[in-house]
Amino acid sequence: MFRGASVQKKTAEAGKAMRIHLWNGFGRELKKATLRVACAVMLAWAAAGVARAAENYEVAVERNVAAKMRDGVTLRADIYRPKADGKFPVLLVRTPYDKTNESSFGMKGAARGYVVVEQDVRGRFASEGEFYTFKNESLDGYDTVEWAAALPYSNGKVGMFGGSYVGATQMLAAIAKPPHLAGICPTVTASNYHDGWTYQGGAFEQWFNESWSTGLAMNTMRRRLEESNALAGTKTLPLADFTVLEAPSAVGIAPYFKDWLAHPDYDAYWKRWSIEDHYGEIQVPVLSFAAWYDIFLGGSMKNYVRLKTEGGTEAAKHGQRLVVYVGGHAGGSASRWVGGVDFGEKLPIDQDELTLRWYDSIFKGVANGVEHEKPVKIFVMGKNEWRDEDDWPLARAKNAKYYLHSANGGAAGLGGNGTLSTAAPAEEKADQYVYDPSDAVPTIGGPLCCGALPTGIGPEDQRPAEGRADVLVFTTPAFAKDFEVTGPVTLDLYVSSSAVDTDFTGMLVDVWPNGFAQNLTSGILRMRYRNSQEKAELANPGETYHVTVDLWATSNVFLAGHKLRLEVSSSNFPRFDRNLNTGEIQSRGTRMIKATNVIYHDKAHPSALIVPVVP
Repeated sequence: MFRGASVQKKTAEAGKAMRIHLWNGFGRELKKATLRVACAVMLAWAAAGVARAAENYEVAVERNVAAKMRDGVTLRADIYRPKADGKFPVLLVRTPYDKTNESSFGMKGAARGYVVVEQDVRGRFASEGEFYTFKNESLDGYDTVEWAAALPYSNGKVGMFGGSYVGATQMLAAIAKPPHLAGICPTVTASNYHDGWTYQGGAFEQWFNESWSTGLAMNTMRRRLEESNALAGTKTLPLADFTVLEAPSAVGIAPYFKDWLAHPDYDAYWKRWSIEDHYGEIQVPVLSFAAWYDIFLGGSMKNYVRLKTEGGTEAAKHGQRLVVYVGGHAGGSASRWVGGVDFGEKLPIDQDELTLRWYDSIFKGVANGVEHEKPVKIFVMGKNEWRDEDDWPLARAKNAKYYLHSANGGAAGLGGNGTLSTAAPAEEKADQYVYDPSDAVPTIGGPLCCGALPTGIGPEDQRPAEGRADVLVFTTPAFAKDFEVTGPVTLDLYVSSSAVDTDFTGMLVDVWPNGFAQNLTSGILRMRYRNSQEKAELANPGETYHVTVDLWATSNVFLAGHKLRLEVSSSNFPRFDRNLNTGEIQSRGTRMIKATNVIYHDKAHPSALIVPVVP
């Protein structure tokens, strides 16, 4: 249900929770906070026939065990293992967020008969070297997998686990094909570190990039401080001028951030570590966790879909499993509340248990039911229930076009007359609005990381944005019966602009009978990248273009009495950087101009929202 007056309080709590979620291992602390709920859910699943391994070992722990990489750099790991004779499969996590935050899983996994290796990646916490996002994860991942496979208590079979960047360390290790890697379990991670991570539709993911880089830089700054050398100041005169503790310079502390800005195109910088360009190198089964409202949802779903056909082995192609919950970076997995919406008692899951259960099946041959289950499990919002599926996207879902309409171009804001229907348009006046970068449409909730904005995170009421004159609002009549949309969503638009470059945004919304406008999924397109993300092409002012905005995907039942709504605008700030409309290089621009942007919806230009409808 809608939280009403408690939204701001809950939003503040969500922001605090998300800070814990990021800096303490993407979800471990959130799971602890709601352990009773998660356990209750897992007990319910167990009652339905979900078996688990019978082992319950005492645990031995080794701290900061050194592993030397091929270039001589030493990485360090904590190892949790059964205190027993014999050899066991290994579960490996490689993290930039401090390996000690993974101790809960280490204890659980070791008690279940696994050697759990938790390693700080290069240049982070206890490991040597210099950290640079993505750069060293393939080779370091390969070397670490092979090192872990050779441990005296390892049986030579290695799996990996973890979320977000920790999911990237898995995918990048997998494309290097270490011989002893036998499975990976990436959670809420991407398929491409350009589109769907640093950029989306050509726009810079400003809130994520800036907040994530700031968090990463904290450990780098501490490392610089610890390297301070008092000997360097011993010749200082007078003695009173000696600086007892001098703050280290922040110059070059996060070089990757500047490099991201320097490479807005999808060029060689990004292609060298793109996962979706190397699916054929992945040769192991994959259990993927994705989430509605997660910032990496698009890539998570793409990983599952494309590995089914492009994986490097039959085991990889047929070993794909997908679980889609609600939240991810926008709310974890162990709470029924995400943003401003209560999704009910069925939502919370225990990812640790599901991960161990899957590895019990594929590594130990435990007959726990995994082998008989359908490959896809999704949470259907609206109905707020879990559902098993044969595949993704759903074969029975049929795309329906909901055409944009308005009387006399009057779709601006909630007070307008914009509508959506399956009837194709005849002759209609286009809608237009003025996009002013100095007064951008504010981000309200949505797929955010790393922390909530004052306006919330995940699903939040969009009415404050819908009241603006630069937001076009198109709405269906209330549904007489439940109406399900499950699958990829796209926005097909005919547009023009007075500027040489501008953005177009789209958002799918579920309007409740009380007016609460719940965002479901959204997207953006920077016009200079309308044809290709590899090469920018400025637009001709006034020329009409046919473009597609990828709104990613959702699964939602619009309950009887609810309405389906589409918002169209040109900004979503600060989630995305503001297009300054000048056509200049975005990272260097300071000059802003207003753009008059036009959405056509007539017989010759039938703009439409395309949604997959489940009968």
